Amino acid sequence: MKKLVCRSRKRALGVLTVAAACLVSVAAVGATASNGPPAIAAGPAFGYVPAQNPNAELAPGPVPSDNANANAQKPKGHVNLLQYHGGAVRTSGTDVYPVYWGTTWSGSYSATAAGLQTFYQGVGGTGYAKTNTEYTNGSNVHVSSAVTWKSNLFDNTSTPSGAPSTSQVLAEVAKATGNNPVSGAYYPVYSDQPRGNAGYCAWHSAGSINGIPVQIGFFFSLAGDNGCDPQDTSGNHTQQLAALGNVSGHELSEMMTDPQLNAWYDQQGNENADKCAWTFSGLVTFSNNSIWKIQGNWSNAAANTNSGYGSTVGCIETSSSGY
Repeated sequence: MKKLVCRSRKRALGVLTVAAACLVSVAAVGATASNGPPAIAAGPAFGYVPAQNPNAELAPGPVPSDNANANAQKPKGHVNLLQYHGGAVRTSGTDVYPVYWGTTWSGSYSATAAGLQTFYQGVGGTGYAKTNTEYTNGSNVHVSSAVTWKSNLFDNTSTPSGAPSTSQVLAEVAKATGNNPVSGAYYPVYSDQPRGNAGYCAWHSAGSINGIPVQIGFFFSLAGDNGCDPQDTSGNHTQQLAALGNVSGHELSEMMTDPQLNAWYDQQGNENADKCAWTFSGLVTFSNNSIWKIQGNWSNAAANTNSGYGSTVGCIETSSSGY
């Protein structure tokens, strides 16, 4: 592996410094017809959703030292605002290609895959998606709330047990796309394996495949997982789908506001969804009339006016912004 020179970025829950702009070149699984394995470069994982039990305590198991602090969304004293670090944001909308990795997605988990398609088909342009749009790039162009589901990609081979690295997940995206992904698209990868003793539910990252830039996310199977359960009692979805819908919103929001891991985050390294993890304000209706229990996102504007839902200053679940 060849490590590239990069800047560092501190995260909460530890003093370990991780590389926000550093990409590690690795070889993906499976060779191309003429040029051998594709060149892939995977960044580190950010935006971890920390697992917790219903009493808001971290679940058993290791929590990565670059994980977001689950209590960072409840500021005391000085409010730690998101700061802009010069990187790109999603100003032209987001195309989403979910990748379903494992043997059960075409079988017992097929209804969950269909439900996640409904999630991505409905979230774009909603008040929830617009919670991300107050943030801008260096030219003061706002994040776009447009999200377009494009196609589901299935890989019915067995998923490795345990927590994969970002390079393993990016290699899976390379495999699922035939080493030719859509430039700039978002590829959330859904495993059919439980998280075991991993202390998190999901994460997002960025990388490139044969020089084509992409954004990626990773999600464990959350069936029966109390540590990643939003406790949705509405009856709109199964427990598995409700849990994946919530963390999918978390990672999508961070991908929109910090797609290359160098745009919007606070002094502790927390992105907008990190700061509001596991806080809710009722249910959210999407444009296709699907209804979700989904966490809010941090708003600097709300924090500056000491507002937010409930007692959670700075967190909003919907916005009327027009972007």
